[in-house]
Amino acid sequence: MAQYTRIEVATIMKETGMVPLFYHSDIALGKQVLQACYDGGARLMEFTARGDFAFEVFSALNKFAIKELPGMVLGVGSITDAAAASLYMQMGANFIVTPSLREDIAIACNRRKVLWSPGCGSLTEINNAEELGCEIVKLFPGSTYGPSFVKAIKGPQPWTSIMPTGGVTTEVSNLKAWFDAGVTCVGLGSQLISKEILKNEDFVGLENTVRETLGSIIKLRN
Repeated sequence: MAQYTRIEVATIMKETGMVPLFYHSDIALGKQVLQACYDGGARLMEFTARGDFAFEVFSALNKFAIKELPGMVLGVGSITDAAAASLYMQMGANFIVTPSLREDIAIACNRRKVLWSPGCGSLTEINNAEELGCEIVKLFPGSTYGPSFVKAIKGPQPWTSIMPTGGVTTEVSNLKAWFDAGVTCVGLGSQLISKEILKNEDFVGLENTVRETLGSIIKLRN
């Protein structure tokens, strides 16, 4: 069962402005990544469930977060059907992120009042998602649309909350473009938690990068 309500999760997304994305099959390594992000100030993590037996890894990481990392909100990404969403919610997923808009996932998550963020790529999809109760829409892939798309959407729909994933980097100029356009938060995967960091197990470096990126976001918003 989720430890945080959909409103609490949406609020944390808005307040911190960043959701790290991560997947690895090694539980021990995953805990170190989670700890580094937490120590760097992140309070959200999207575990992108893309591998075999990923649910076992997520279960272990979520138990670790609940016990050792107070205030850390773990969710699951790359969910493609309601059955998978239900499985992860049984393991305590606090939010569900999908690559596309799926009504069956919306129904499953809404029933348990768990935040869900669907990948959308048009104004029609965004409207449909909001009509189904979506709090924060995932713009995916962000690199295809860019900040100008967000700005165009926010014109007629200032109430729409958008989280771009893909095409977002830790560079200040890139972050500035997105936040100036009006995004609520950004999803950062390999640009934040790179293959080099994982290969070299540079968790101190990861902690510093997370801290610096969050600091940049705070400055850009002020």
